[in-house]
Amino acid sequence: FGNIIKYIKMGSSSNFGNTFSIVGSSLILPFLPMLPVQMLIQNLLYDFSQTAIPFDRVDEEYLAQPRRWEIGDIGRFMLFIGPISSIFDYATFALMWFVFAANSPAKQSLFQSGWFVEGLLSQTLIVHVIRTNKIPFIQSRPTWPLVVTTSLIMAAGIIIPFSPIAKAAKMEALPLAFFGWLALILLGYAFLTQMMKSWVVKKYGFR
Repeated sequence: FGNIIKYIKMGSSSNFGNTFSIVGSSLILPFLPMLPVQMLIQNLLYDFSQTAIPFDRVDEEYLAQPRRWEIGDIGRFMLFIGPISSIFDYATFALMWFVFAANSPAKQSLFQSGWFVEGLLSQTLIVHVIRTNKIPFIQSRPTWPLVVTTSLIMAAGIIIPFSPIAKAAKMEALPLAFFGWLALILLGYAFLTQMMKSWVVKKYGFR
């Protein structure tokens, strides 16, 4: 039951944040922020990364007493955590637009490749923050199957724009400088999500 709740919180918050990102960017960009085929590939890979959640461990505190279905808790989690991803999505949009000059329909594949990689890596990395109310990896460690699946999917996300798949998915190789910026975006996203999660747990109690 604990792992089911983890999955629902991950999926609902991720989809809620992606909605803000897609709707907003579609209004201001002269091209689609991500093509349907790219989004399908991203979602398929993300779903694969989640297949190890049933084998993840649950914090001892969660097992101290029987738990019940709390739809309000899931809703609050979605509302508070979901929009954080949009902040860093828009940071990625600005990065691709202003730093890497992917600001015209002719350069849309570079823009889309950048958001594809950032979106997949951020969604997958944040699994480790959401899976526990504690500090991930320090106070609560995931099981090795979850580490393996998330690591493989993140690696696949980085490789795809450089692989033969890129042409079929209308993506292109990203400049190496992008990955330095990407590391900063991912660190900022993980830190802010951890801070917000800790605040929600403190304010509304342990669920």
